[in-house]
Amino acid sequence: MKFLHLNFVPRSADVALLLIRIWYGTALLWLHGSGKLMNFSDMAEKFSDPLGVGKTASLVLAILGEAVCSTLVGLGIFTRVAALISGTTMAVAFWFVHGHRLTGQGNGELAFMYLGAFLALVIAGGGKYSVDAKIGAKT
Repeated sequence: MKFLHLNFVPRSADVALLLIRIWYGTALLWLHGSGKLMNFSDMAEKFSDPLGVGKTASLVLAILGEAVCSTLVGLGIFTRVAALISGTTMAVAFWFVHGHRLTGQGNGELAFMYLGAFLALVIAGGGKYSVDAKIGAKT
């Protein structure tokens, strides 16, 4: 029954932060942001404008949060600020674009999950396995 304690799994908040940063910052969110970036011309005129700043400006803000800042989060560069911007993007997507629905067609479940991960990174920072830590920034 000793194996049930999972003692072989490292107990490190810093390893957990690294995993969250890579998983959410790079692997998942970059997939959404890169699609918007690569298809900017096609999406600019039909993109949602939930804040009333214009469709192109809304798309630029989404790309900032989903592609640029998520990449910074994944690398652990300006982690808290980048996570705050990505989290804000996900909050807008969840609340305004998806109507803060967690079920049904067109729901915001994925945006809500991203939001939770980015809020955790805003609070905790990037951890010791980040560029921030290597340059001496408070993490």
